[in-house]
Amino acid sequence: MAFYDVFNGDADGICALHQLRLAVPREATLVTGVKRDIALLDRVPAGAGDEVTVLDISLDKNRVALGRILAAGARVAYFDHHYPGEIPDHPNLEATIDTRSETCTALLVDAALKGRFRPWAVVAAFGDNFHAAAERAAAPLGLSRTRLDRLRELGELINYNGYGARVEDLHFPPDALYRRIRPYEDPFAFMDQDPAFAALKQGYEEDLAHTHALRPAMEGDHYAIYLLPAEPWARRVSGVFANRLARARPERAHALLTALPEGGYVVSVRAPLERRTGADALCREFSTGGGRPAAAGINHLPEADVERFAARMAEAFA
Repeated sequence: MAFYDVFNGDADGICALHQLRLAVPREATLVTGVKRDIALLDRVPAGAGDEVTVLDISLDKNRVALGRILAAGARVAYFDHHYPGEIPDHPNLEATIDTRSETCTALLVDAALKGRFRPWAVVAAFGDNFHAAAERAAAPLGLSRTRLDRLRELGELINYNGYGARVEDLHFPPDALYRRIRPYEDPFAFMDQDPAFAALKQGYEEDLAHTHALRPAMEGDHYAIYLLPAEPWARRVSGVFANRLARARPERAHALLTALPEGGYVVSVRAPLERRTGADALCREFSTGGGRPAAAGINHLPEADVERFAARMAEAFA
């Protein structure tokens, strides 16, 4: 029997897996990548009797590979909050999927574990820009404002580390960062004891400094579009910068178009925080787009489609 842990390389995927393995420790083959690398089940050669745990990647984007794995006789536990399409009815599939706009995968895992490792779910919710949900989840913990802010910072840093066009853009490959987190049941101990935390904080502050002079390339009352250069710092900071913009102007939708070295753009979209809907529908109009209602993206937007994207964004969030 072989075990596979398949997870998104952002804060939500890493913290969801961490909670599960704190509850049920086991050695497994780790399958992950940068945040936008979501066709991960293509890499899983599971067969009869194997067990596959899938966390925070769209079932819809992995439908064919999931069907292959189930047909081969493997058992699959699937936790996610992205658009799934039709969920297969199969005896070997246990799917916990909830697309409501105020939840994330780590909170779904937290509910399944009855809150046993709640601080890590709070870290994930902050990292995924669900600040209100994170605060609600943290309420029973009785944390001071200072300690709650530290969990927020950790979530944002883990999430920041997942953004890039390729693993080489990142400070830590997501599987390596997960392995560094794995020994720590207490997130405060990780922050105090592992040098990875300080390294991420330094990188984050340096990258974010580049954004201070950025202004919208296109904007209206209900949306703003920013263009970022084809630089590693821009690819790394795009997610956290988009989240910051969303929190600063909650009535607006925001899009970041980050230039790719090979041409075109990678796109991050945030729906207005005041209503958290529409980002996924907009992005799915483009061939490499997807995500969830509050936050979505397009892996490659050709230069020729930029004007169409801007027009559709203005219409979608009017």
